[in-house]
Amino acid sequence: MTSSAGLALARETRLAVIGGGRMGEAIIAGLVSSGALESSSITVVEPSPGRRSVLTDTYGVLCFPTPQEIETGFDVALLAVKPQALPSVLPKLAPIVGSALVISIAAGVTTTRLESVLPQATAVVRVMPNTPVMAGQGMSVICPGAEVSDEQIALAQALFGSVGETIILAEQHLDAATAISGCGPAYMAIVIDALTRAGVQHGLSREAAQALVVQTMRGTADLLETTGAHPAQLADDVASPGGATAAAIAALEESGLRSAFAKAVNAAVTRAKELNP
Repeated sequence: MTSSAGLALARETRLAVIGGGRMGEAIIAGLVSSGALESSSITVVEPSPGRRSVLTDTYGVLCFPTPQEIETGFDVALLAVKPQALPSVLPKLAPIVGSALVISIAAGVTTTRLESVLPQATAVVRVMPNTPVMAGQGMSVICPGAEVSDEQIALAQALFGSVGETIILAEQHLDAATAISGCGPAYMAIVIDALTRAGVQHGLSREAAQALVVQTMRGTADLLETTGAHPAQLADDVASPGGATAAAIAALEESGLRSAFAKAVNAAVTRAKELNP
């Protein structure tokens, strides 16, 4: 894993966000709330007037309906549009991209495909972030393209490291990474909801049950990271012989919890490959 620790994003970095949807907003929110970038350094291209109003009112960023209207000379162009929108967006971006680093978070679109449409020698990085970037706790997978320099990779790390952690992987591993970290917040949310509902069934208020679950999940993750312990060892440490935890784990194993997660990841990888023929 390549950590983003120690990589500071220069506050004068100028960022153009192409697409102000859910993930574009999550990244903007994380950057602004963390203080990594000033609102005045961020320009957003978003065709929806309603979305432009929300982004301007909430984060103080400049918004325009088309790429041609933004001021050139930006350092990074973040493509935060749906994959099917790229064929119409890229030709409008190409004339103004200049020497900027192009970062795409569009699922299923390879760096090679992006490089073939953008001007020759354009530096392209593909990134798969996840929604916790909005809380500054994201996990972003970075896949450098053919024309990217070490300094530009460091820029991508610093940008996404401002809203969480980063890891650099070869693009061939991105589908598997997507199935883990990209889809992962949904898995974790389902686990949290399931445990919370179980607590409610046994008399806890939903508020109390969810607080117990969320902090336990957070604390367990921190403990594993701090100690470097294997998850199975931590489970064994908690499960005393003949105790409540041992009985609970036996019930989970009988219900096929591990195989259910394996099937979920397999399904996500399969679908990711279908999106990138």
